[in-house]
Amino acid sequence: MIYFHIPFCKQACHYCDFHFSTSLKYKEDMLAAMEQEIVKRAHYLEDKKVHSIYFGGGTPSILEAEDILKLIGTVEKYFEISSDAEITLEANPDDLTADKVKALRQTPINRFSIGIQSFYEEDLRWMNRAHNAQEADSSIKRVQDVGFENITCDLIYGYPLLTDEKWKSNMKKLIEMDIPHISSYSMTVENRTALAHFVKEGKTPAMSDAQSAAQMLMLIDTLTNNGFEHYEISNFAKNGMFAKHNKNYWRGKHYLGIGPSAHSFNGNSRSWNVANNAKYIAALSDKTSFQEIEELTKYDQFNEYVMTSIRTMWGLNLKKVEHDFGYDFKQHILRESQVFVDNEELENIDNNIVRATKKGKLLADRIASELFLVE
Repeated sequence: MIYFHIPFCKQACHYCDFHFSTSLKYKEDMLAAMEQEIVKRAHYLEDKKVHSIYFGGGTPSILEAEDILKLIGTVEKYFEISSDAEITLEANPDDLTADKVKALRQTPINRFSIGIQSFYEEDLRWMNRAHNAQEADSSIKRVQDVGFENITCDLIYGYPLLTDEKWKSNMKKLIEMDIPHISSYSMTVENRTALAHFVKEGKTPAMSDAQSAAQMLMLIDTLTNNGFEHYEISNFAKNGMFAKHNKNYWRGKHYLGIGPSAHSFNGNSRSWNVANNAKYIAALSDKTSFQEIEELTKYDQFNEYVMTSIRTMWGLNLKKVEHDFGYDFKQHILRESQVFVDNEELENIDNNIVRATKKGKLLADRIASELFLVE
């Protein structure tokens, strides 16, 4: 898997703490640096066959079709891109004009991840999204009209303006538009964001844990009752349309992250690039260090597996734990998970698969942390 972090946005959403810049001044230098990073790190993944490429950000749909072609072309020089590779572009609705969609149709992009978030104008303004409600609707139809079928849309829940009625309406809209994959996230207040400042100053209410939990349960019930499989805490798919990139990430597959702030994982180590555009570009130009690397111990690798697997419908495989880490690690899981099984937050299937129940999905990250082992 290869991930590109495209660190540019038209404007800053109030809740976002991802690395980005609202200036496109150094876009060409950034793309050149990314190409250099691909060359420099071509050895990072042992398996040279790439089954998914994901353009995230930031706002990757700011890029022109020729920019995307150039990056994919560089990947092709050093990796083998599978004939059925999933190549995803995260996109903001306002970027998906008729001309842009037609141009993207001529690229290898075969999947869109569209950041809808809400179909309500007042909600989008509150979030400081760059698009409006009309664009949220028309962008999906425009992408579908030119023949793209592999589409996911993002929705956010758990914020003060979102009544249960509006939440039901947002979900219903995507179901009626026959979107095969939906990703949905609870609004969180991250430090050093505009939203955090507004909450601190009393300009907007704090987020409600109770509202978030209730709307997450509504999400699970609504989508599963309409034929979606809840394959990961935040991801739902119809007709087996799991996102290859998401699925493989949560199942512990190795990936290479390209661009400022991008993370990489090859099983033995985890690395992350500097979250500064100027420093990233300069480092690739000067051939100096642009990342930090952490070598993973056996315990780190075990905890990584616990954290990712407990969030999925496939759960934590005890046979795999014993094979990869040893009998003592398996016994640790059986022992420490029992309290959550008793509370009906985890289920143990045939003493082999431990996975979160519907109730446990509300607490998945906390449960995972309780199952970690410290060396």
